[in-house]
Amino acid sequence: MFDFEKRDIKYLTGVGPQRAATLNKELAIFTLKDLLYYFPYKYIDRSRLYYIHEIDGNMPYIQLRGQILSFEENGEGYRRRLIAHFSDGTGVVDLIWFQGQKFILNKYKVRTNYIIFGKPTYFGSRINIAHPDIDPAEEFTSANMGLQPYYNTTDKMKRSGLNSHAIEKLISNLLGQIKQPLPETLPTHIIEQNHLVSLTEALQNIHLPKTPEALRKAQYRLKFEELFYVQLNILRYMKERQQRYCGFRFNRVGDFFNTFYKKNLPFELTGAQKRVIKEIRQDMGSGRQMNRLLQGDVGSGKTLVALMSMLLALDNGYQACMMAPTEILANQHYESISRMLSGLYIRVELLTGSIKGKRRNEILSGVLTGEIHILIGTHALLEDTVVFSKLGFAVIDEQHRFGVAQRAKLWKKNVSPPHVLVMTATPIPRTLAMTLYGDLDVSIIDELPPGRKPIRTIHQYDNNRKSLYLDINKQIQAGRQVYFVYPLIKESEKMDLKNLEDGYQTICNHFPQYQVSKIHGQMKPAEKDCEMLRFVNGETQILVATTVIEVGVNVPNASVMVIENAERFGLSQLHQLRGRVGRGAEQSYCILVTGFKLSEETQKRIEIMVQTNDGFEIAEADLKLRGPGDLEGTQQSGVAFDLKIANITRDSQILQHVREIARQEIENDPNLENPQNAIMWEQLRILRKHNVNWSSIS
Repeated sequence: MFDFEKRDIKYLTGVGPQRAATLNKELAIFTLKDLLYYFPYKYIDRSRLYYIHEIDGNMPYIQLRGQILSFEENGEGYRRRLIAHFSDGTGVVDLIWFQGQKFILNKYKVRTNYIIFGKPTYFGSRINIAHPDIDPAEEFTSANMGLQPYYNTTDKMKRSGLNSHAIEKLISNLLGQIKQPLPETLPTHIIEQNHLVSLTEALQNIHLPKTPEALRKAQYRLKFEELFYVQLNILRYMKERQQRYCGFRFNRVGDFFNTFYKKNLPFELTGAQKRVIKEIRQDMGSGRQMNRLLQGDVGSGKTLVALMSMLLALDNGYQACMMAPTEILANQHYESISRMLSGLYIRVELLTGSIKGKRRNEILSGVLTGEIHILIGTHALLEDTVVFSKLGFAVIDEQHRFGVAQRAKLWKKNVSPPHVLVMTATPIPRTLAMTLYGDLDVSIIDELPPGRKPIRTIHQYDNNRKSLYLDINKQIQAGRQVYFVYPLIKESEKMDLKNLEDGYQTICNHFPQYQVSKIHGQMKPAEKDCEMLRFVNGETQILVATTVIEVGVNVPNASVMVIENAERFGLSQLHQLRGRVGRGAEQSYCILVTGFKLSEETQKRIEIMVQTNDGFEIAEADLKLRGPGDLEGTQQSGVAFDLKIANITRDSQILQHVREIARQEIENDPNLENPQNAIMWEQLRILRKHNVNWSSIS
């Protein structure tokens, strides 16, 4: 059999160099295998032929058999259209084309039998079908009157004649060339135990299913395989890490931890915080190297948990460090941790890119000698000049802001890797966490500290500004501060920046008695930091910004967050932004300002935000509405290969099932020696794009 994995797509009948170039560029299809794994996004049942007298303009897709009686052309320029009058003897419908008229006139003939397929609509009193699929009637037998696949195509492809129907024909040509079974990609025992159809049968029926049942079996087989290899990949490296790296054993709970707990604890720990500290203590005393993800909404007390964990490292004679994505955030961690440790003999220092010269050398020297117990900083901590005496514990805040290679450098700061605690305020649904962070143990803080009031979220339409500005004025008069946030989307960046500038002017004009700061991504980092600090220090009462304020900055005095054009934000992003307020004891508000015309999905998003403050509920809803691809952080995740058919939300049951199978396979074949698994390990090797040990670098 020909090598369909490597054979160039241009050699397939119906493709050629020109179409191949379009497929390369638009869909990254280079080989026959790439085309075979380009799956349909939907199917339409073509098992029934209708008569024209039966149809009306409200039906979905229909299929008719008949002849074109005549063609006529109407309109001028871009309004020009070609109309074919089509009849089956029971009535007449109009087939309409707005482009490609010359091609249609050359290809289709009057008084010839065709099967046409499309969506009927009313135009005046006549039924129209725009841009229908047309096939010669003799080619259309009962064998191909089943479920028709539909493929995503781009405008550029359609202009080259590569619409969904054309892709279907190419795949049909390709499937016709497969005369013997394709090599299997799963071991026989897994196929048999899980009642999976063969790979060849699955690929044939995913593209050209004869029955809904054949399609269901094909989808299950391909989703199973895809998710199985994702989980096998994660769990294999997790196992390897556990075998390769021993963790420092922190058995002692000493003076640092106990004194802090008795004298310096700023407030009573919540039940969730106590539970997480216990989980971390068990990890650090087990002799295994800890790799733990700590999830918790903004303001849930993750920093306090991280600090108490660092004190355990200090009690056992080790240093600790904390890495944050921005200088402002690193500064805030430094100030809050220094304040909490006041009166204890613990030296805490801050290292960022702007600390230079003599001061920097003093810090580097103190880290090397061990005089500095806790070092807080930005990615400056990763520089080769930063050498620890004995680093035992590393905290990474808002980890999705750091690249994988950057995080890997932290591991090399000691002979054996330190224990790692990764913190995020971006709630990740369980199914997604199993895939993105499947190699990490997960802890969740799901309670707010005492005294915190839940943020009230209100939806307002943008024609109601008068009352909005009155309410804001009252808040500022009461000594509070206010955020105004504008969207910034790459595709419309210029327009968005203009909206922000216009908004800034409007707010300055409306509140001349107050100081207003402004920040956006086009500003230099120093300018951004300066404006942000003015707001943090209370020199300005209003901050007008794009989403650059999303992560981490703590302004307890800010009690109102106004999100302009809230319909343009995703749920998780709205929730992240909302978390910038509600940091103090005062009642805080998040006001979502939208236009009147909202789609059904947008309406749902706004309703969810108004109804709940639960980050995990919001993340689950976001995953359902948007799919996993859009969630922040997924680009840096442990998914080493693209998902072509599985959906992490909808296929969560398959995901959990295959995770257990993958775990058993690794337990049964820890050294990758079992001959019956040779296919499995080889397939995993092929699928991995980059040979990077993702699990070693959390």
